[in-house]
Amino acid sequence: MNEIGGAPLFFLEFGDIVIYFTPFTLALFLLALVFSVFVLVSRPERQLEIAFGGDAYYAKEISLSELRFRRFMSIACGLACMGAMVTGDVFDFTLFVSLVGICNVGIVAAVRSRHVQNAAYQYGLVALAGTVPMFAAAGMVAATTGTLSMLELAKGTATVPVAARALLVLGVMGEGMAPFYAAKAEMFRAPGAPYVIMCSLSSLLIFLRVTEVILLI
Repeated sequence: MNEIGGAPLFFLEFGDIVIYFTPFTLALFLLALVFSVFVLVSRPERQLEIAFGGDAYYAKEISLSELRFRRFMSIACGLACMGAMVTGDVFDFTLFVSLVGICNVGIVAAVRSRHVQNAAYQYGLVALAGTVPMFAAAGMVAATTGTLSMLELAKGTATVPVAARALLVLGVMGEGMAPFYAAKAEMFRAPGAPYVIMCSLSSLLIFLRVTEVILLI
């Protein structure tokens, strides 16, 4: 087996559905877990805006209903990240990544600001388009190799088409990675840390994981 992330510490197989830990994926899993707990117990920030030309400032309050929804979406995003870190099945990986993209849109779209919601809507369209090449990649892997298990593909018994790898990377980029995600600055300026920070953290984790997946298969 091609041990890109280290020797497997644990794996559980149900046909092509595989759950496994390596030192690399375990570190990513623990990072997502710790930050999810942090989101669960923390309270949102109070974003301040300074009035131009004076000493006045305005504090943006977050309503209780908005807080609950964004906290729920942040926790769901953390759980989806944890699933993407430990799955050894290509299809399940794409499924978890698409869920991360949905949660990222939900975290930001809950902000009651027109320009922020407009940015979330446009990013949502990109994320929706990203699911097409991503799931197409999983279908190509299954059709050409006869398996979706990363452990089996890592043995080198079957060759994954370059087009499938390219589509997988393109789809993941659309779901929450640069450059599409970073093009919308309103996504980062939306009030309510640490919930918005979960968007950036999930993007980093998905970037590291998809890099391992591409090298593994």
